[in-house]
Amino acid sequence: MLLPHNRLGRQARVASANLLRSFYYAVAGVWYLLRTQRNARIELAIGGGACALGAWLHISRVEWSVIVFTIALVLILEGLNTTIECAIDLASPNIHPLAKAAKDLAAGMVLIASMASVIVGLLILGPPLWHRLIH
Repeated sequence: MLLPHNRLGRQARVASANLLRSFYYAVAGVWYLLRTQRNARIELAIGGGACALGAWLHISRVEWSVIVFTIALVLILEGLNTTIECAIDLASPNIHPLAKAAKDLAAGMVLIASMASVIVGLLILGPPLWHRLIH
């Protein structure tokens, strides 16, 4: 069925507004994470330091891809950890062993990703840094 021209324009405007609203909410979520979670700010600062070091060492595009993905993965998991904690606090304000287990598991996954990111950073940034410092 063909729609009148003005109706198509309205649908496009509504779709654009919905898309912009979705981006707004996503940015608000990232801002909430960085504003309320000290660990996310620390992880972002360390990621920024790794990027500065990577720029100084002139790492390859593939190495950049791995570094950026690793930084994003840690921040994503930190956000998911915060999401889980907020949802559990809302659903189960009283202390419960399953609530504790869920929170501990989420925090543990962030810890694993953080440890892996340190290893990735050492593997990618370590050799060229060592070479620069020795020569």
